[in-house]
Amino acid sequence: MAKPLVSNALWAVIEPLLPPEPAKPRGGRPRVDDRAALAGILFVLRSGIPWEMLPSEIGCSGMTCWRRLRDWHAAGVWARLHRTLLERLADADKLDWSRASLDSSAIAAKKGGTATGPNPMDRGKPGTKRHVVVDRTGTPLGLSLSGANRHDSLMLALTVDAVPPVRRGRGRPRRRPDKLHADKAYDHRRCRSECRRRSITPRIARRGIDCSERLGRYRWVVERTLAWLNRFRRLTIRYERREDIHLAFTTLGCALICFNQCKRFC
Repeated sequence: MAKPLVSNALWAVIEPLLPPEPAKPRGGRPRVDDRAALAGILFVLRSGIPWEMLPSEIGCSGMTCWRRLRDWHAAGVWARLHRTLLERLADADKLDWSRASLDSSAIAAKKGGTATGPNPMDRGKPGTKRHVVVDRTGTPLGLSLSGANRHDSLMLALTVDAVPPVRRGRGRPRRRPDKLHADKAYDHRRCRSECRRRSITPRIARRGIDCSERLGRYRWVVERTLAWLNRFRRLTIRYERREDIHLAFTTLGCALICFNQCKRFC
């Protein structure tokens, strides 16, 4: 028997976060079940197929799933899901703030759109960068998007500030790691100042000084997390012109990585 696209455990986390069904004072067709819509969204995220090719067996059309993805992103569902799962990991003492790592990866943006730019590594074709900061074990804490031509160092503060406040038990929420590791692309005085203003100790490789043999000693976890995101085939190439739709998919991908971490450790 095939595994369901939306397991009972995942649905138990997501269902309380969904907004209520909008009122229909004039009646109309019954609303498509939220769980079926979520199954369609996950199918597209994992398989990478176009919306119009979504199998009818899912129980929801591609356009309905697209609208639900858009509306739930606007309502903050994916961001709250990510934060909820981070708090579960924190309660289980499986979120390590002692060291964080930051890096980016560029993907092709076939249709252009916002948060895209000419990719210098792909003959100037349109591309998007995803910037991700992870904890010591590789759990994604925050992310941001930019054009592929935007320098990594310009996105450090924005990506670090994208980490949500994570509450553990009844204590104060936390959103800043003790240290931040980054490669030589972030070797700028501005980047170190931005870290210190946020009470973060910068551990940024220095050009012409640090040997490349040990540069990945702590940073390899962020490379692995970027590889995990690429397992979602919809994220290997950006097909969405709208930035919010691509950000919704990427945030959902990070949340699913956190959900897998919860299944493993909690």
